[in-house]
Amino acid sequence: MKDVILPIVKVTTPIVGGRLIGKFAVKNARKDYSKNVKPPFSPPGYIFPIVWPILYMSMGIAYALVSHKPGKKRIKGAYYTQLGLNYGWSILYFKYKLRFSALIESAVLLGAVLMTTITFFNVKKLAGLILVPYTLWSAFATYLTAGNWLLNKDNPRYTDKSNV
Repeated sequence: MKDVILPIVKVTTPIVGGRLIGKFAVKNARKDYSKNVKPPFSPPGYIFPIVWPILYMSMGIAYALVSHKPGKKRIKGAYYTQLGLNYGWSILYFKYKLRFSALIESAVLLGAVLMTTITFFNVKKLAGLILVPYTLWSAFATYLTAGNWLLNKDNPRYTDKSNV
């Protein structure tokens, strides 16, 4: 029974965590996002709630594929570091509107995602390949965060915490 339940927990953990972050930290994200000047290639706001569950599921699947392999401590450390940073970005950017802090955190997150992808790839190629879309999206998200900050940093509403 444990052999069935544990992989399910590993796959669903990032999805559940993402939903909780969305519910408590990102509840006004779409409205907030619509008010900002956006850099070129910014997707419409409705794309994010479509993309993120898919990426969270892929993270969980990749982790389930490698979590029982030798080097578990390194694998687990890389995985939970990037996942924590992922959740933290939403809290910084949307909940507390610490936009520049979120930009720095986004760059650190991208490094952690890249490290996790490489670590997983070295353990099991399929797990690393599953994380490639997440790595690409993280790079794109860092670009969006930088672009949003540069285009909006002088707008007082951009960091207004009155509705936090």
